[in-house]
Amino acid sequence: MTGAPRERLVRWHDPARIREIVLARRYSGLEMLQAMQAGEIPPPPVGLLVGFALEEVEPGRVVFGFAPQEFHDNINGVVHGGIAAAILDTATGCAVISRLPFGVNCATLELKVNYIRSLASDAPKLSAVGTVIHLGRRSALAEGRLVTGDGKLAAHATATLMIFPPEEPHSGRRGD
Repeated sequence: MTGAPRERLVRWHDPARIREIVLARRYSGLEMLQAMQAGEIPPPPVGLLVGFALEEVEPGRVVFGFAPQEFHDNINGVVHGGIAAAILDTATGCAVISRLPFGVNCATLELKVNYIRSLASDAPKLSAVGTVIHLGRRSALAEGRLVTGDGKLAAHATATLMIFPPEEPHSGRRGD
């Protein structure tokens, strides 16, 4: 047999409530990420589930920290590529969000990941750095780099994101 099963408890806040706070405070994307980094608003559940956290944020650039754990492993005993992709997706998306004004949002249209080296679950802490390459009215392009503690590239990503402008106010009349 494989021994006693292991378990992990994950607790998170209601993401709809987090969004309500962001909207009520009229945060820009940068302000929202800064408030999250400062602990003023909770992080989204995916960060807690996977185990990454926002460490640095500035306009057009974010850094997430990630310490691989055994529960990230695939059957080959290395961190599953989907974990790296999820972190790189978050880093590229948040880099774009950091440049967006209040009410404007984005979503990933395409994510391309190149895996450079495998990662063991006992590897030292990694950094996922996301930077904006281009920000247009309707789309954005961002780059993500997952790097080891000694600066070696573990994975690289490019992402295309769709920009969603704020909803236009309507008069409230039928047919609007």
